[in-house]
Amino acid sequence: MTVSADLLTWMLDSDPSLRWQVERDLAGEPAEVWEQTRRRVATEGNGAALIAQQGEDGQWEGGAYFPAGFFGSPESEMPGQPWTATTWTLKDLREWGVPASVLAGTAEKLDRNSRWEYDDLPYWGGEVDVCINAFTLGTGAWLGADVSALARWFPEHQLADGGWNCEAEEGDSVRASFHSTLNALRGMLAYETFTGDTSLRASRHRGEEYLLERRLAYRLSTGKQVAPFVTEFVYPNRHRYSALAALDHFRDASLLDRTGPDPRLADAIAMVRAARHPDGSWHQGRPLEGRRWFDIDVPEGHPSPWLTFLALRVLQWWDAAR
Repeated sequence: MTVSADLLTWMLDSDPSLRWQVERDLAGEPAEVWEQTRRRVATEGNGAALIAQQGEDGQWEGGAYFPAGFFGSPESEMPGQPWTATTWTLKDLREWGVPASVLAGTAEKLDRNSRWEYDDLPYWGGEVDVCINAFTLGTGAWLGADVSALARWFPEHQLADGGWNCEAEEGDSVRASFHSTLNALRGMLAYETFTGDTSLRASRHRGEEYLLERRLAYRLSTGKQVAPFVTEFVYPNRHRYSALAALDHFRDASLLDRTGPDPRLADAIAMVRAARHPDGSWHQGRPLEGRRWFDIDVPEGHPSPWLTFLALRVLQWWDAAR
């Protein structure tokens, strides 16, 4: 998958949080170039704007998963949820490549001051929702918090089919979901990447097999596509599953594990190729509803630099192995 000069220039003309990744993964720039751009994420653009919103207690908007005072407020009756509290903001900063040193002391402040909205549990211990725990696991490993106990939670709560489901803890399901499983896998992979601890690798591989058996898109029982969300690409995807988001994980995992792409990814790869527009870009899907600090990417239906970058990176990885 070749990238035209015009398309590359368009993606490079972006916030540092995207630009450094384009430089590294598509433009082939030397490390001294993209590392210099990466350092800018914390001092300008979207990264700096989010960092500036951190409260003295280490939190954003005074809450762990939701802003303080959210429940019972008029906003709680609106569609979606706000994406401005601590967990979501840290997830963005981590995925944009902000060095943990920039947020020195945050792990300790959250340990002292932040509690989950569920049962007032301490922040770094997680709670009962697998997706929330996955975000917390990855972020804790990045910031240097002790999340070893939370890491053990994932194999203990892995379902018989190999995946995870946010509804399982309430006794509402014994079957895994695509969304929950991918979020768990990404959190576990981030934990291993930041800490070097491989104790979750077997559990992660078993969860990856859950998605691979279903070719990232289909029900095992009927062979039909699990839901329209598989081919609905949006950035930021927050917690939402898509074939592109799943492929992005499998690319990251293969680089860490030093393995090639699994052939069972072929259908998902074809879905990504099919979504490309004649101008070579991928267009923004319908953004998830809810208040946010600011718009990170373009409006629905517009050519998306973020989605185009993610799609091209995955396709180059796939094509290079062939």
